[in-house]
Amino acid sequence: MTRQPRLVPASLDPAQAAVYRSITEGPRGNGPFALVDADGALRGPFGGFLLSPRLGDALQRLGAAVRHEGSLSDRCRELAILAVAAFHDSDFERKAHEAAGRVAGLSEMELAAVRDGAPDIGDETEQACLRLVRAMLRGDVDDETWSASVPPLDAAAAFELTTLVGYYSTLALQMRVLRVDQPR
Repeated sequence: MTRQPRLVPASLDPAQAAVYRSITEGPRGNGPFALVDADGALRGPFGGFLLSPRLGDALQRLGAAVRHEGSLSDRCRELAILAVAAFHDSDFERKAHEAAGRVAGLSEMELAAVRDGAPDIGDETEQACLRLVRAMLRGDVDDETWSASVPPLDAAAAFELTTLVGYYSTLALQMRVLRVDQPR
């Protein structure tokens, strides 16, 4: 059972309503997965953002930047997010970002492979992306992994991936602790 209150739009105070609008009317609003349920309550991690509007707004802005303002290719970004979801066993993020991955051109075989931890997914850059992300999730990137990944990635992409891993790991932790309902 969820520990996160289900907040419908009519119950929101002005600060919560502003965060709600930023999420639903921002770049996520037209994405490949539903942000709200039938009553308009935010799904997944987004409902938690309303519990502390200042922090929630900062998180939603960071997430929007990671998803929509970075330099990673759509495929690389979605592979990285899916690797984080697999590591943390985050069902919401897995289902949501498999939908986004399909839009980015990931095949069902590639989606299954990243779920299962297969190393050879995509091209050389996508493999480097997954290699770095999985090392980060294990705790650090050793020199051998760095040298095998940068290039084809550059230091800016590695920085972007550390931000992505941190952000999606935060969401996974919040959803796990708050026992957030799974996507329908």
